[in-house]
Amino acid sequence: MRIETCYFCSSKVYPGHGITFVRNDCKTFKFCRSKCHSAFKRKKNPRKVRWTKAYRKASGKELAVDPSFEFEKRRNIPVKYNRELWTKTVEAMKRITEIKEKRQGHFIMERLRKGRDVEIQMDVKDVQRNIGLIRSPAVGLKERRAKEEAEEAALMEEDDEEEITYVDARLMEKKLEEGASFKDIEMMAE
Repeated sequence: MRIETCYFCSSKVYPGHGITFVRNDCKTFKFCRSKCHSAFKRKKNPRKVRWTKAYRKASGKELAVDPSFEFEKRRNIPVKYNRELWTKTVEAMKRITEIKEKRQGHFIMERLRKGRDVEIQMDVKDVQRNIGLIRSPAVGLKERRAKEEAEEAALMEEDDEEEITYVDARLMEKKLEEGASFKDIEMMAE
């Protein structure tokens, strides 16, 4: 009992299922369903039809090169039946499929991660290009007003720092009448 692969889409063809086409040169083609058979008859290239495994591998959507694919190659060598050999083979097949699924999952996640990074970059560029739609012009006015108010407050603080001294006007008049100069009056005020 052998599980074949579809010639067109590379899916599994179980015994008793699918269609077998034999060409004039005795080459056999196994197809999983009539969809694959009719596409083959219409001479479609599996690498250009988007739903086939060949297309997915050619376009980099699936893992194409891996050592685990070596085990799937068809070997037409007759082997003498040995119970221990068969049990080891079945266990090895389970382990190989587990490893292959893990590697394919990792490959797909890496591919999706790259797409996510590109999507984030495109979003950032789009926001920078259309910032006027997000940020209203009134925000700029508010910012300008806030700056002007801050500058005015800074000027007012500078003006407040100057010390103003109050001197009695009658005392100053007396000193001036006595013949004192402005320097002397300033020194008295201090």
